[in-house]
Amino acid sequence: MEQAFKDTKGTGNQEAAKAVGKLIAERALAQGISAVVFDRGGHVYHGRVKALAEAAREAGLKF
Repeated sequence: MEQAFKDTKGTGNQEAAKAVGKLIAERALAQGISAVVFDRGGHVYHGRVKALAEAAREAGLKF
């Protein structure tokens, strides 16, 4: 598990998904990637999937 997530209470909740989305956006932007395609892989767009996507958008990624 990444050091950034050691303090998270759980990994299967929306708060953890938000943290992952933010981290993904920060790493992508650091490498010069600002626009991405989000493929939910057949998962319904709600709950953790939605939280991850919204956090990435808020951190600056464009979908």
